[in-house]
Order: sequence, then structure tokens, then C-alpha cells
Amino acid sequence: MPLNRKRRAIDEPLAFLPLIIIVSARNFPLRAILAKEIANRSTNSTSLKPCFLKRFHPVFCSLASIQSATPVLLWAATAFLQAAGPDLPLLRQQLQSAEEASDNPAIVELSRRIVDADPNDSKTWQTLATKELESGDQDRCAATLEAWQARVHPRPKVIDDIRGDLALARKDDRSAEHYWSLYVAANPKASGTFEKLAKVSETVEHWQEAVDWLTRALALDKTPAGLIARANDYLELRDWDKAYADINQANAIDPSDGAVKEALPRFELLRKFIAQIQVLDAQVAKSPATPLLWLDRARLFTLGNRPSLALRDSEHAMNLAPLMMRARIQAGEALLDLGRGDEAANLGVSYDLKRDKNGHVPGEALRALGTADSRILKNPGQPEPFIMRAKALREINQYTLALADAQVAMKLDPRSAAAHFQAAHAEECLGRTREAIDHVESATLLNPGDPVSWYYRGLLEAQRANFEAAIQCQTRSLAIRESSLALLERAKCERRIGRIADAELDTERSQQLPRPSE
Repeated sequence: MPLNRKRRAIDEPLAFLPLIIIVSARNFPLRAILAKEIANRSTNSTSLKPCFLKRFHPVFCSLASIQSATPVLLWAATAFLQAAGPDLPLLRQQLQSAEEASDNPAIVELSRRIVDADPNDSKTWQTLATKELESGDQDRCAATLEAWQARVHPRPKVIDDIRGDLALARKDDRSAEHYWSLYVAANPKASGTFEKLAKVSETVEHWQEAVDWLTRALALDKTPAGLIARANDYLELRDWDKAYADINQANAIDPSDGAVKEALPRFELLRKFIAQIQVLDAQVAKSPATPLLWLDRARLFTLGNRPSLALRDSEHAMNLAPLMMRARIQAGEALLDLGRGDEAANLGVSYDLKRDKNGHVPGEALRALGTADSRILKNPGQPEPFIMRAKALREINQYTLALADAQVAMKLDPRSAAAHFQAAHAEECLGRTREAIDHVESATLLNPGDPVSWYYRGLLEAQRANFEAAIQCQTRSLAIRESSLALLERAKCERRIGRIADAELDTERSQQLPRPSE
């Protein structure tokens, strides 16, 4: 048989099969769908030749009347459509365009279609899993990793790296560390994964482990960002020389690098205090049980904008002397600087802690707290040191702690006017005016010769619109010691009840007296 006749013998039955499939469908919509699909997939095929279609047209018209299809024909339809398959080169071209446009939904959909058609394409599996994770679809990412592992052999090593990323996204640091450790064991040149392991170690404050991971990463790729990360870890280890060696090297590699430009000023700020810190390092080594040494060093870390170091020293001082309020305040300040306000609140330190122009608790406030702490430690049964500390706490807006100290003082001496006065201030600042008035009334009764207590009582009475009582309190204060503040407050109340002439006299007199500094 001539060669072209043999080809015709093969081609014609194959061309006949799809048309049988079309007409054997159970209903017209299905026939239309199959016909359209076969036509689309056969556009460039030599199977359905025009001459053949013309030749067998009567046969097809007869077959079109068939109303049922056998399972064999339906299976043949599926096999034919699957054999045609998707256009992988076109899909990959579309995927590349989607990646260039950063169109994540399109990347995910196209990647899924590619791996369905080519299950051995590990690169696209990786793209699919990564993009699913980036989009926050953790369950789909997990399913993709399982399918990838089941279909591709040998098992791709990078699966463990992505499993670690997925575990981290699920806040399972231990599993993340496990998977990343497996990956770097199989791929010792995975510098990026070494850096991820370092970050996990930093999270749990395993600073030496973090340094070790970063050292391995830097051995593969010495970048300014990697050097700065290791320098920060060296600071946590109090290895000042190595820290500054790394930051200097990072600056030498690329002074214009964004990470260098951000980190260098912070390192330069801390450098101003390094000499003092090193002196305290030696003193702490000789006298580790002295809390003030730890607090002095913590203060330098705070001034150097290193709250994590300040926190560790402050917490150590708290452990050495749990009654020291200065340690509590410094620890609370560090926690607030780290954005851990809930933990600061657990110490009783509120978010409105007073700061100076540089953003730190004023040094004089810490010294006042330290002096009061020392007196309390020496005389724990005396009310005066607690009153002193309550005032110092009130001046830095820590009213809950101030009230607690005032209450201790009142318990030690129920007739202490100063303790009631401090309690009144704290209660008022906490929004409890009724309790504040009760305490200031006690203060004026216990020490009726104190003009400040009468003045403050007048302020509280005015707050609750009891202007007659407020005027009487300011009058008592002025009788003891004339002041422009008391005159002005009395004038305000007099105006509120229509005593304009008296208010004018008080205002005129207040202008003749010096105004006390705030």
C-alpha cells in the first residue's frame, strides 16, 4: 500500500472519533460545548481534514440523531480533550507577565494550572506555595506543599524552607526553627535561611546562637544589613568591640546603604556612653548585688536609645531589691520604649509617664525616687519616706503607684496630713473627685495651718460647682498666706455667683503680688 494511503487509513478513523463524541452526547448543549472545544483544539491539527469532513458529512448527520451515549464514548471524549492538553509555553509566558506586574492572584492561578499540567515543575510549585503564603492563604499553602512533596521525586529540599516560613506565619517559632535547620543541613549555602534562624534566636533572646547563625550567613554573603544585625546581637552580649567592628565594616562596604544610614546614628549615640558603661561593667562585676549600679547602667542604655539593654538591667535591679520604685519606673520606661505597654501596666507604670525633651524620664525624678527608696529601706516603719516617694511618683504622672505609697503612709500614721494630701492629689488625677475631697478635708482638719491644703481644697470644691465652699477655702488659705493664685481662684468663683465687685478687687490685688513659678 502506498505511504500516503496508509497515512489516510490512520488519519481518517482518528478524525472520525471526535465527531462521534459530539453527536453521542445526551443533549444538545453538551454536543455544542464538545464541538466547540474540539474545534478550538483542532485548529492547527491535520486530523480533521476538510476533504475528510466533506466525505463523511452524511454519516455525521445521521449520527447526530443519536440520543444516548455509551460510557465508552464519554471516556473517549475525556481522553481526547486531555490529550490535547493546555498550552504550557503560553501559560508560562502569561505567568512571567503576571510576575513582572506583581499580580499575585494571577500568579497563583497560572501557577496552579501549570503544575496541574506539569506536576514535575518544582520551580512553579515553589512560586505557587510562596505566593499563597504571601497572600495569607496558609491552608492552601500547606496543601500545596503536601501535593508538591507527593508528586515530585526526589523530594525538593526547599520544601522545608517554605514549611519554616509557614510555621513562622502561624507563630510556631519552634517548628519554624526545626524546618529551617533541616533545610540548611541539606543546603549549607542558604544564607537567607541562616538569617531567618538568627531572627528566631533573637526572639527568644538566644543572642549567641543568633551571632553564630549570622556568622555563617556572612561567610556566604557579607552584606551591610547582615553586619548590622550581628552588631546589634553583639551589643546584647555586651561585646562592645565586636559590635563596633561590625558597624564600621558595614559602613566601609557601603556608606549609602539604607540599613547603614539608619543604624549608624544609633551606634554613634551609644558610643558617647560606652566609656561610662565600661566603668560600670567593671563595678557591676565586683559588686553584682548592688542594685544602684545596675540602674545607673540601665539609665545610660536608655539615654543611648537601647531599651532592651536598659530593661534587662532594670529587671535585674528589681530582682535584687523588689521594693525599689526607681527600678520599677526604669523597667516600665524601657517596656514603653519597646512598645510593650501591657507589660509596663503590669508593673503599675502607665503610658503617660512623664518624659523630658529627649523622650526620657527626667533625671531629677529618678534621683528623687532613689533618695526615697533609700530612706524607705532604712526606715520602713516611717510614713515620711513613703510620702516623699508618693510626691515624686505624682510628679511623673504615676498616680496609681503614688496612691499606693500614700495609703501605706496613712496606714503607718492615720493622722498624717501630708499623707492625706498626697492621696487627695492621686485620687483626683485618677478621676475620683469625691475620694479626693474626703482626703483633702482630712488634710485641712489635721493641719489647718497649711495654706496649700486649703487652696487645693478650694480647687476641688470649685470643680463640683460648690462655689461658696470654694470661696471659703481660698479665704482660709489667704488668711494664712496671701498669694496671687488663691486670689485669682477666689475671683473666678465670685464671678460665678455674681459677686463681680469682689472678683474685681481680688483680681486687682493679685496683679500686685508676684506670680509664683509653675
